[in-house]
Amino acid sequence: MTPIEQLDKIAINVRSHHLCKQLLNENPVLDEIMRHAKNETESLIGVRNWILEEIEGKSHVLKFYKGEAKGRETFDKLEWKDYAAIRILDYVDHAGHVYQDLNLHGEVAVSNPIKMIWLAVTQGTGGAKPYFFEDMLQLFRQLRGESLPMKIDADLIKEWMDRYPDGLDPRIVKLRQENRDRIIKIFIQKIDEGIIKDPKYKFEKDDSQEQKFLKMLGWWAESLFHLKFAIRDPDLLNEMLGNSLDPDTMKVMYDARDAGIPFFVNPYYLSLLHVRVPYFAIGADLAIRDYIIYSRQLVREFGEIAAWEKEDKVEPGKPNAAGWILPSHHNIHRRYPEVAILIPDTVGRACAGLCASCQRMYDFQNGHLNFNLDKLKPKESWSERLIKLMDYYEYDSQLRDILITGGDGLMSSNKSMKKIFDAIYAMAVRKREANVERKENEKYAEILRVRIGTRLPVYLPQRIDEGLTGILGEFKNKASEIGIRQFVIQTHFESPMEITPEAREGIRKLISCGWTVTNQLVLTAAASRRGHSSKLRKCLNDIGVLTYYTFSVKGYMENYHNFATNERAVQEQLEEKVLGSIPAEYDDHIHQFPMQAEDMQKNINDLRSELGIPFLATDRNVLNLPGVGKSLTFRVIGITRYGRRILEFDHDHTRNHSPIIDTIGKMVIIESKSISEYLDQLEEMGENREDYQGIYGYSIGETEPRMKIYEYPEYDFGVTKEMSNLEV
Repeated sequence: MTPIEQLDKIAINVRSHHLCKQLLNENPVLDEIMRHAKNETESLIGVRNWILEEIEGKSHVLKFYKGEAKGRETFDKLEWKDYAAIRILDYVDHAGHVYQDLNLHGEVAVSNPIKMIWLAVTQGTGGAKPYFFEDMLQLFRQLRGESLPMKIDADLIKEWMDRYPDGLDPRIVKLRQENRDRIIKIFIQKIDEGIIKDPKYKFEKDDSQEQKFLKMLGWWAESLFHLKFAIRDPDLLNEMLGNSLDPDTMKVMYDARDAGIPFFVNPYYLSLLHVRVPYFAIGADLAIRDYIIYSRQLVREFGEIAAWEKEDKVEPGKPNAAGWILPSHHNIHRRYPEVAILIPDTVGRACAGLCASCQRMYDFQNGHLNFNLDKLKPKESWSERLIKLMDYYEYDSQLRDILITGGDGLMSSNKSMKKIFDAIYAMAVRKREANVERKENEKYAEILRVRIGTRLPVYLPQRIDEGLTGILGEFKNKASEIGIRQFVIQTHFESPMEITPEAREGIRKLISCGWTVTNQLVLTAAASRRGHSSKLRKCLNDIGVLTYYTFSVKGYMENYHNFATNERAVQEQLEEKVLGSIPAEYDDHIHQFPMQAEDMQKNINDLRSELGIPFLATDRNVLNLPGVGKSLTFRVIGITRYGRRILEFDHDHTRNHSPIIDTIGKMVIIESKSISEYLDQLEEMGENREDYQGIYGYSIGETEPRMKIYEYPEYDFGVTKEMSNLEV
């Protein structure tokens, strides 16, 4: 007996029986098809013919289903019932298809929902779980026009937003000061007892307790202090949190330590977690807490985590998954023609904390990333390698954008940052000078944009010191003279509770030296709560930060706890447009914002005031896909017996890709949790399930075009269409 045949013989449980009966009672036509079908094939044919009759006369729906009509304009013509009809037809078309489920370490996943219903009805088998039948109930209710998307308006979203305080609320500021003082007193005790010893951060023999406390307050303003005194142990974590962690959480953290998962959180960021939970902020710190506290699924999967980013597997001289030939195993990553990531051989390969849903957890698992900061200091050979890496950008025909990241782009010392900027500047000058000799339409793309990917404005705003801002300002001024026009800090604020007085001051310093600060939100389960991201957008705009991409959580079952389904991403995408949509006639106006970065906060406030909106909805929701890139263009083509949906993604047609995209085809992703499990999780966070009405119905996504503000400036010359460093 084959594995599939074995699955077909598994009996469904009592809960599944009841849900299946309810499904048939609500859908007499489906009931008749299932009871009269002699086999699986007849059930599929019966359902297909029924649905085709339902959309008869709707040529635009049929064309979209067949792939004959694509794009946002066609997508926007679809009605709510059409989504259900297309999904059922896709289920029929992909019946029996087998997929590798990397959530289950490559175990075979078979999608055949119509067959599972037929088996449940006729034989009581098929192994479908209750979550599967809950999804089917919602699907056919949508088809009948009974399950509708929730109607939301500006007042309702503002009501949701008001649930979440921010880190600038005086009451929250006071709580964080209490947390800081508690942490400081513990450190003083451990230094006095000789448990913590450091040649720089130490007390004099005759220092009083008050003097020690004042010294600690001074050290608290230094980023080095927070890195040296980072918490790496579960027991110390619990002690710093006033022994407030419950036994189950501590068991997970002990197991994580035993499994070899590194733990590293600095005192400042730890002080943002509630110990004494105020009535007005219950659950407000969940999005932060879930970045620090590991989940049982992560611990269970660690050691068997599969790499998500295919492009990150590099062998010098050979093309990566996107077809690009790269000069180094780990210093340059590339997916798109215009931009390549630079990862320095410095402390920039580390971070100021490990995010539990880190997309590079695979590299921590294999020891390629760690928090041994001394070992990550640049070696003598780095200066020579940096020059060679710049050759890659200089002699590439299409590269115009360099993204310095890691790890974290701002973890490098000021000295290392200056060295990197000097190398970029010299390379950009040479690339520009070489173009003088090239003919029109044969010229190479010159460097237009320099970006730094960092979470330090959130994790450790103390890092943004005068030395750093001086280097950033100096580079911006001289690089502007040679044609580099956009200077961007890309960060990851996850919660309005992360916007503290310290973070606000750090952002002010970055903006004042001429850099645009944008935010990439990771849509974790806690961050996906109704109104949470809208409140975050408003608070970010308040301090002069533009919202950029909203990313769905990457990875497989190790990120089960933090994963918010892609259907919620589509729902949230529509939610934020209700309040923050910007009319198209303002595109050219806001396109100039990065050119006037020093005035960003004023320009954002003026535009919000003119439009009467609380935030600028300039971002778009996407999933960063292996091989395909950023996209939210998908269709739900299948579902497992566990109720986990199978999504087929297409690439983003609104931007340039490597030509290999035409040979890759579409990418299939199996979600790591069912929608029902996601809603159960939200209820545990105190959410009202009814606030997410209609989430099951968002089974089709279409990537929004990037707003003009994020497009590259135009050249005043013709760039060659030939691509270098490419092998397809």
